[in-house]
Amino acid sequence: MSLKRNPQDAGNFYETERLTLRPMSLEDGEFILDLYNRPKFIQFIGDRNLKTVADAENYIKNRFLPQLEKLGFGNYLMITKEGNHKIGGVGIFEREGLDVVDIGFSLLDEFEGKGYAYEAAVKLKSIGMDDFGLKKISAITTKDNLSSQKLIEKLGLKFQKFVTIPGDSEELMYYETEN
Repeated sequence: MSLKRNPQDAGNFYETERLTLRPMSLEDGEFILDLYNRPKFIQFIGDRNLKTVADAENYIKNRFLPQLEKLGFGNYLMITKEGNHKIGGVGIFEREGLDVVDIGFSLLDEFEGKGYAYEAAVKLKSIGMDDFGLKKISAITTKDNLSSQKLIEKLGLKFQKFVTIPGDSEELMYYETEN
């Protein structure tokens, strides 16, 4: 994976029409604890076993921050411009078991269906390919997560095959796009 990486990019904030995207930080522990324990998150993405704010902060510190430091991109918090609400996460991740970086998104239930995840994912996909020189981006989702499948396809990714990732027995749908 060849990347055009500028070390100053790690702290970048990005904007869309309705959102500000900023790198996840330790101050987002309470939000991550809430988001990652929502029934839909656990059903479609998985239980990350976060029980306290400290667990969530450690997850951010050990999972999100190292990749952001190493690659210059990672997981971003979605914040509405109107009202300044933390509503979800969107990221491009190096994931064990996948050869191609993976774009993913999750929203608080009350903000679903309003186009926020698509708006954020389009921006992040563009940043990954245009600013960081990614040649391919993938996405994975469960067979029963129809809204995620539709969003992934709307992003221009095409279904390729079924995969299982290490530590997970569920067969996932694997999508990919090339720059």
